[in-house]
This record gives sequence, structure tokens and C-alpha cells, in this order.
Amino acid sequence: MANMFQGEMDPEIAALLGTEASQSTVPNYASLFDDSLDSSPNKPDEGVDLTVETFPELTKRFETTPNPVFSDPNYYKAALSGEGDIAQRVHTLLQKFVSAKDPKDRSVFRQQVTTAYWDFLINVARKAPGRMPEQKKYLLRFNMLHPTFLSPEHRSFFAKLVVDNELNQPIYYLDEWFKAVGTGVIRNSATDEVRVAKSNTQTRLQQLLDKAMGKRDGARGLLKAKDEERINTERLLRERIKDITEHYPLDGLPDVNACYTDIQKKLFAEIHELLKSLLKTDHDLDLFLRDFYQAEADVKTLMAKIEEEGGVVQVDVKAVDTEFDTVRQMAKMTIGRQGNHFPILSGEYFRCTPNDIGYRENVISLLAKIESIDPGAFCRAYKNRSNRIVPYVILIPSYGDLGICWEPFDRFNRATSRGRIALPMYPKNLSIAVLSAVADLRWQVAKEKASYYWMEEGLTGNYYQWFQKMKLKGDLKEAFIADYITWMTKESDAIQKLDKEVRGIFWRHIPFAQPVKEKLRDRSYTYQDLYQRDLNRAMSDGY
Repeated sequence: MANMFQGEMDPEIAALLGTEASQSTVPNYASLFDDSLDSSPNKPDEGVDLTVETFPELTKRFETTPNPVFSDPNYYKAALSGEGDIAQRVHTLLQKFVSAKDPKDRSVFRQQVTTAYWDFLINVARKAPGRMPEQKKYLLRFNMLHPTFLSPEHRSFFAKLVVDNELNQPIYYLDEWFKAVGTGVIRNSATDEVRVAKSNTQTRLQQLLDKAMGKRDGARGLLKAKDEERINTERLLRERIKDITEHYPLDGLPDVNACYTDIQKKLFAEIHELLKSLLKTDHDLDLFLRDFYQAEADVKTLMAKIEEEGGVVQVDVKAVDTEFDTVRQMAKMTIGRQGNHFPILSGEYFRCTPNDIGYRENVISLLAKIESIDPGAFCRAYKNRSNRIVPYVILIPSYGDLGICWEPFDRFNRATSRGRIALPMYPKNLSIAVLSAVADLRWQVAKEKASYYWMEEGLTGNYYQWFQKMKLKGDLKEAFIADYITWMTKESDAIQKLDKEVRGIFWRHIPFAQPVKEKLRDRSYTYQDLYQRDLNRAMSDGY
């Protein structure tokens, strides 16, 4: 008898192993959510809970007691110590830069300091996965080489920032990010990969293993979310059944209960819909189970095959170096060609107000505000389900003004993996920097969803066709990001700045939260008309 949970093996895996794609393993229900299944090597800890719908409430922005490390007179010495000749070179060049009077000399020394500092910083980043002095941690986190480069007021501000990720959000300072990558908790960010020779079987097997593990992790996340959905529906069903089974004796007939009330009769239809929903949920759960068990079987098969080939490919000892190069590119992109690329935090260039410094709690507050206006900002559809997946946010200690999306999701797990966005910590306007990153994320997710038809369908297709029709010049994505910022900052407050057609595209594909829509409906005929179109589409089931 065929196994009812039999899924399909990945064709690449089947071809490489010389097995039939129908191979499967018997499911073990007891181990479905057992953490022991996650003990395989190189597994990214996505930590995505698909049942969470909002950001946590901020109850603490600052520590009550300042961190004494920022007033340590030996901070600079401790930050540079143990890093060899490159640290001495940074110190020498920094002295020349600070003492130079001629603008041309300062410009030359400034560039030399920048180059030497990045060469020095990679040595510090390599220590992040282990234990390192606090001075080096904050050197990575804030690019604070010497606290006295800042005013006493600014030093006091940084000394009161919350150190740990107490809200458990996927928002990382650089020291935390390099530690997570270096210890294998998070995969390296995507880069342009060199094609692997087909003869390199072991490397090819490792790539297939990563792919199978990503598929398994995605299926496991969907299983958890679908199971939670079933639990909630069953709870609601029990409440409704309890409501219809509550009766009161008839007047004059204490031993006979009254008929169903009108309210109770209406519950029968709701119960019917709940039962239908449970059947559909059960069907989806069955499909996800098949995917999960087949992916788990693929993982085990590949691990066994790799052992036969001489053992698992060792984790790249240069993982932090690779990620460091990627982060450096992220920093350049947040700054732009014409921006200030000097990496060290210094009062000479630091012009942020407290509200515009990109510390973790400030970023969480802004992301929550964006989501309250654009509830689909972090949602990604997969198998007819919209999943809220907040991306990894990497806080780059740069003087940039633009947030960027590095990748919309992990290439090995499109279902439940987090994307990656980078934000500059010292921009002129943090709100605009965060909005630009979210806009970039939205564009890339929509483009990936439309695939080959990105110029024809969905958000990107409609926007591209309008852009072409208007014969506009310049970068398409940059134009979209600028319009998204206008959409969120002006149009959400009934200030009409966008082209009429763009407003219609955004209203349909980047809809405001319902309270915002209702507010706008009462402010202008333009929005009232768009609101009415929503109702018409809903009535015709064409939305």
C-alpha cells in the first residue's frame, strides 16, 4: 500500500543520487515538532513565528544607568590593542589627519584613514563570534573608535542605549550580526556565486543539502502556522457550540427549555463555515506534512551520501570575512557615491538628532509605524497564505541616508525565510531611510513573485507600464522608492502628490490599513472614489 504521506523528491537530488523521485520515509508523528530534528549542520535559525501579527510594544528605550565603558580613559587603547601593525597604522594616520591644517593634506589623510580603518575593522569582526572586550564590541556596533571624538552629551546618549536585544526582534547591530554569521546561526548574505564544477560532487551535495534544509525549514514553519490556525478555529467552534447549547426554561414549563433564539439560529451558519474552514485547513496541513517529511527524508539521504563521500564539507572559516565584505558593500550603498564615507564616529560629521539615530528601539518604533499604515509591508504570499515575515535588519554605523534591501528572502527557503535590509545609523532623516529600505523590499518581493512577468503583472508590472507610458527617464526602482515614500508620508495624510494612475496602482497593490482608508474617504472625493472601487470589486469577487 502506498504511503499516504509520500511526497516528491527534488529532481536534482534524485538525479544525483540515482534514485527514484518517489522514495520516501514513514512519518514519525511524535517527532514532528521535536527540536532534535533541527540538529543538522549549517541550519539557519530563522526564528520566524508566523502567528505574530505586530511588533512588541516598546516599554524601554534607554538604560537607567549609563554604561561606564564610554567614560573609560583607556577605551581607545583597548579598542586598538591586540590588532597588530594595522592598528598602529590607523593610530598614526589618525594623528596626521587630526593635526593636519591644509585642506588638501586632510583630504589625503582622510582617505588613508578610511582605507586603513576598514582593514583594521575586519580583524575586530573576526573576534565577534567569541568573547571580546566591550570597547571592541562598541567599536563594531557604533564605529566608535574614541569616545572623546563626540561631545559629552552625545557620549551620554550612547551610554544609555539598551545593550541587549530584549524584545527578541531580528534587528542586529554589527557585532551581533557577525557573531550570528560566524557561529552558523544565520547564513552568509547572498553574493554573486561562482559556478561549481559538476565534477565537484561533495560541494554539489552540500549545496543540495542546503536547499533541502531550506525547503524543510519552510515546510516546518508553515506547519506550525497552519496548526495554530486550526487550534484557533477549533476554539472558536467550541465557543459557538457552547452558545447554541445554552437554553433557558419556558415560562410556566420549568421542565422544558425554550427554542433557539434568533441569535442562536444565526450561529448555525457560522458553525457551518467554521467546519468548512477546518476541512480546508486539514487539507493544507496534509500537504505541508508531505512536503516536510519528504524534505526531511532528502536531508537525511544527502547527509548520508556526504558521509560516504568523505564527510560534510567544513564550514567556511572565512564566513565572517565574506560577510564583512558584504557589509562593506551595504555601507557604500547606504551612503551613495556623493555621501560621507568616513567610517569613524566623530562629532565633526555626526549631525543626528536623537530621533534620527538608528538605534534598535528607534528602528522598531518606525517599523511598527510603517506597518500600521501599510499592513502588508512585511507580508509574503505562499501557497495561498499571506505570511508576516519581518526581515533581518542590519544596522550599519554609517553616515548614509538610504536604507536598502540586500535580498528579499533566503534563496533556499522562499516560504518562511527572512529577507535582509540594511539601515544607516546616522542619517539626516531616519524615517526616510527606513521607508526607502521597506520600499526596496516591497519592490523586490513583488518582482520575485511576478518572476518573468514582472514587467506585465502585479505591482511592478503596472508601475513599469505607467513609467514607460509617461516616457520617464532614470532608474525605475529609484522612482518607485520615491513614490512609495510620498505614498506613506503625504498620501496617507490626504496630501495628494502622486500621479493619479500611480495612486490607483498603490491603492490596489499597496493598500493602506482600513482605518487609514476610512479616514481618507472622508477627506477627499479622490479617495472616496478609490474606496468605492474597493467595495465594487469585493461585491463582484474580483478583488
